Amino acid sequence: QVQLVESGGGLVQPGGSLRLSCVASGRIFSINYMAWYRQAPGKQREWVATITSSGDTNYADPVNGRFTISSDNAKKTVSLQMNSLKLADTAVYYCNSTIRSTSTPWSTDYWGQGTQVTVSS
Repeated sequence: QVQLVESGGGLVQPGGSLRLSCVASGRIFSINYMAWYRQAPGKQREWVATITSSGDTNYADPVNGRFTISSDNAKKTVSLQMNSLKLADTAVYYCNSTIRSTSTPWSTDYWGQGTQVTVSS
């Protein structure tokens, strides 16, 4: 089955950096786009960044200029480089992707299990 697995979360001081990664695996026919979302305690899940298969990127205003999303189509991975981290960036970060598997003629949204990012002094 198609699966997304995140890694790279951890504890970092304000102003520091972290790099998150997500790998897609399984019977994949094609990947339309990959994205990152995050959810802080007691808050709604919010969109962070998106990258299409052609390399086009978009960012949410709170992270624009500080975060960079990138992908490797051959390795079926997406990364999120997070710089100048703030306390407000503390959240569980989730990988999201719309993928067509080899067993169906349509695309389906998939989610990873999430990785914790904690920004604290």
